Amino acid sequence: MERKYSHVIVIGVDGAGSWFKDADTPNFDRIFKNGAVTYSALSSKPTISAECWGSMLIGTGPEVHGLTNEIVSTVPYDVNSPFPSLFRRIREKYPDAVLGSYCDWNPITYGIVENNIGVSHDTAHDTELTPIVCDYISKNKPDFLFIHFDSVDGAGHGSGYGLPAFMARIHEVDKLIGDVYSTVKDAGILENTLFIVIADHGGANDNKCHGSHGGWTDGEKYVTFAATGNGVNKTLIEAMNIRDLAAIVLYAMGIEAPEFDEEGWTSQIPEGLFADYTGGYRDISHLTGAAPRISKIHHESELI
Repeated sequence: MERKYSHVIVIGVDGAGSWFKDADTPNFDRIFKNGAVTYSALSSKPTISAECWGSMLIGTGPEVHGLTNEIVSTVPYDVNSPFPSLFRRIREKYPDAVLGSYCDWNPITYGIVENNIGVSHDTAHDTELTPIVCDYISKNKPDFLFIHFDSVDGAGHGSGYGLPAFMARIHEVDKLIGDVYSTVKDAGILENTLFIVIADHGGANDNKCHGSHGGWTDGEKYVTFAATGNGVNKTLIEAMNIRDLAAIVLYAMGIEAPEFDEEGWTSQIPEGLFADYTGGYRDISHLTGAAPRISKIHHESELI
């Protein structure tokens, strides 16, 4: 299978839901003007960070990978898991690949990424993390880089999802996305890069304008996905699940995805995303049947 891109860079914006469509995001709008976008990608259920990021980086539903916030914060990801992360799949295909995981919420790196396969990593709050990431890109030109920003979710919990402080924080994170994109361009690798921004979940508010997530309301389950790069269609994606990130990255890297299995790998490539991909797309709505629950844990970054 032919490798489509020399570099894949994914920026995850925790808790942003679908609000990119309503926020003041000049960088996002510019970067993805000719790319593939949706504001209705379906989150994983329950709409909690570990369950969602796990689905994206592993390619299965939470009922398969079994990760929770508590687990990823305390237990390193099993290096012998039958469901390896994207990082392990890439490492096995390309032993010399340059891989990085730079996360505000460090349990992603600790509990979803195997810790013995040479993945560069660091953790800091969004604004402090961005120059670290940009320096890493400039010096290393990674094959695959995952970046996680957490402050939008923090604003949702503290001040309400979709409300002014939350929307203002998306605007600030948009500046950070612009910084990363500019660094990719300045490093001379933009023409061979698939550049992605994705949210994991949104949120819902109580009558005191405090936000939470974990349930299955529209505000919690519909999220933003955007991709740009040579070979990406200018399109509005109609059907997508956030777990599809895994299949998208593997396809971009020229790695065969596992066979679709309702009890295992259920990540797919959305129709219309890539100009040279003509496969179909299965409806997996019947697989999102986990009982709804509300997160009782205020989700913020914790340095591990």
